[in-house]
Amino acid sequence: MLEVKAETGDGGIMFRRLCLTLSCAMLVTLLRFNQSPAQTSSAPVALIEGAKKEGQVVFYTPLNINDSRPLLQRFEQKYPFIKAELLRMSAEPLLNRIITEDRAGRNVVDVINNTVINPLKKLRLVQPYRSSEHAAYLDQFKDPDGYWASVNNNYYVLGYNPKLVSAKEVPTDWQDLLNPKWKGKIGMDQEEYEWFGATVEVWGRERATKYHRALAQQQIHWRKGHTLISQLIAAGEFPIGIVYAHRVESMKKAGAPIDWVKTINPVFVALSPAGLAAKAPHPNSGKLLLDFMLSYESQQQLRSANRLSGRVDIEPLVPEMHHSKLKLAAIDPKVTDEINRHAKDFREFYFR
Repeated sequence: MLEVKAETGDGGIMFRRLCLTLSCAMLVTLLRFNQSPAQTSSAPVALIEGAKKEGQVVFYTPLNINDSRPLLQRFEQKYPFIKAELLRMSAEPLLNRIITEDRAGRNVVDVINNTVINPLKKLRLVQPYRSSEHAAYLDQFKDPDGYWASVNNNYYVLGYNPKLVSAKEVPTDWQDLLNPKWKGKIGMDQEEYEWFGATVEVWGRERATKYHRALAQQQIHWRKGHTLISQLIAAGEFPIGIVYAHRVESMKKAGAPIDWVKTINPVFVALSPAGLAAKAPHPNSGKLLLDFMLSYESQQQLRSANRLSGRVDIEPLVPEMHHSKLKLAAIDPKVTDEINRHAKDFREFYFR
């Protein structure tokens, strides 16, 4: 810091005033430097005025009510001249709903958040909108053409019970699941189609085929849902399994005997893209909502609900989750485009 010594007389007074002015200027500069541009940005006046005239926004999402409703409530507090309407459905039914409404000429949705986004892009049911918030996101968590950015992410990892698996035995990578010692000790979701498709996309079909044929011989414990699998690992029903990292961290905080492997390469990341509907009846309000959902404020709110953000300025749930410390691989949206084919192949490998 600049050291200022006391002076006497009129010259001293002027000198102190000058130093005070310079110090204030330096402080403002430092504060601006320490904030990301997205944190200090504000909506354009034209966008605000357009949204005031529209007075409404309609949001379609698979995000659970406990997370999506508080977001919209905060949005309405910030923009009290906009009434937000929410439709919450799971991914596939939501996709079908949007396509059916478009074919019927009933265009009511403004902002679409769905894990299955590529079919909508191909059908031109979403339009490009490069939110000012996009700059704060890692490239793999946003569309290169500006159609979407991911509202929250899920990390596929290996979870384990430290009471049942010693530090020396902990698997270090996906390949370790093929070790004979884990036969009959692995828990997996019986519909692990997205993870399966991601392995094919990243590893290539030949390597993935060899891997899944071998894993299918490991007498997997099949269950439905990653939360349930995490709970069963903690309960000791089986020592390891494929789970979501954020769920494990939530259970650890509650004192459950469960942890996850940080050396997995890659950590497959399931995205939750959000974009502007191509025929949005309230486009200005839709842009405001998208900006808001991707903003620092909203992402912090989701983080408090144990969600993972793709923003570089949001602290991870735990330091080990920082993007610089993990080998993250965002699952290409085209994997969900071909989810039926992946589901068919998955069943052939594991349930024939």
